[in-house]
Amino acid sequence: MLTDAGIKALKPKNKLYKVVDRDGMYVVVNPSGAVVFRYDYRLNGRRETLTLGRYGASDLSLARAREKLIDAKRAILEGRSPAREKQREKRRIKEAKSFGEFGERWLLEAKMADSTRAMRRSIYERDILPTFRNRLLTEISPDDLRAMCAKVKARGAPATAVHVRDIVKLVYAFAILHGEKVPNPADEVGPASIATFVPKDRSLSPAEIRVMLGQLEHVPTLPTIRLGMKLFLLTMVRKSELQDATWDEVDFENAVWSIPKERMKRSKAHNVYLSEQAIDILIALKTCAGNSKYLLPSRYDADAPMSRATFNRITTAVVVRAKKEGLPLEPFTVHDLRRTGSTLLNELGFNSDWIEKCLAHEDGRSSRGIYNKAEYEHQRRHMMQEWANLVDAWVAGQKYVPTLYPPSMDLLVPEPSV
Repeated sequence: MLTDAGIKALKPKNKLYKVVDRDGMYVVVNPSGAVVFRYDYRLNGRRETLTLGRYGASDLSLARAREKLIDAKRAILEGRSPAREKQREKRRIKEAKSFGEFGERWLLEAKMADSTRAMRRSIYERDILPTFRNRLLTEISPDDLRAMCAKVKARGAPATAVHVRDIVKLVYAFAILHGEKVPNPADEVGPASIATFVPKDRSLSPAEIRVMLGQLEHVPTLPTIRLGMKLFLLTMVRKSELQDATWDEVDFENAVWSIPKERMKRSKAHNVYLSEQAIDILIALKTCAGNSKYLLPSRYDADAPMSRATFNRITTAVVVRAKKEGLPLEPFTVHDLRRTGSTLLNELGFNSDWIEKCLAHEDGRSSRGIYNKAEYEHQRRHMMQEWANLVDAWVAGQKYVPTLYPPSMDLLVPEPSV
């Protein structure tokens, strides 16, 4: 049986020679002086040799070689070839792809809405790629990810920091799905350890709507941005759905705005039925847009849509001004206007199916969501007009009692029996 002292005393010869240890392991002494641990075994009728590693202070100790031998024997008992597994691991390391390569594949191939893809690409290229681009997947640790998220959070962007963590997690999940055997560093970095947020249940009260629209008129900004804010409230669309909207989607004659499936979160075309007030806003926007194809063109480039951050700045400015005036208005986002419409319409007693259709929500998990494909055009047109009338009344400080159902609803009449 070998000892450390015995191995150190081995001298090289003109030819390679072996010295046996215990349990079938032995060392090979090369003419160069290198001492290598090996183990011969039989599996499925064939003889194989496993090289456990090279002996040395910076390589493998005798004790560690014996531990690796135990692992190898366990693999053999389970019907696995440790020699072949070692070869595969070497090949995998040699052919390993960088984080940047898998990240780009994920962005191109993963299924997500175009607006989500655009947002994630922006974060990926700005905050993740400069650090992780050329690193192998095995080289990124949970501590590396924590440091990256902390850096993003420190600049005042906690939500972006959480997105950084989520994107890294998704890239690794994509890589693992495609055969990479690596741990996912994001599994050890919980989102709550990066930042916590107020639950997404903010909706404005009728009093806050009055304050918000009133203060909006006094915030220094473009008329088109004021119109856009009102349109968000009246149509209950997502921010990207309005900011990327083009005039060829708007049918003034039939009072409908048809958003193509390519721009929808769930990749399904969506009709927004327009109230008289919404039509008036669109006419004003059309007058301001000139030759631009966008409803809300960029201030500096008519061929590009308005900046994504524009409305965020305005909501903040409106709240700040309201506070200075001593008026009741808590912080809100553009998306909260969408939630406000949904919440108040439900509280008023409007049909929840109509509201969900207005929000372009599809519940594909339930039988109700699968079979209820009704468009409810007539009912939704009525409801959106009542909603706009309500908003006008609240702004004017007046009372308005909405009519929950259209004066005439199409009824399903059974066909006469033949």
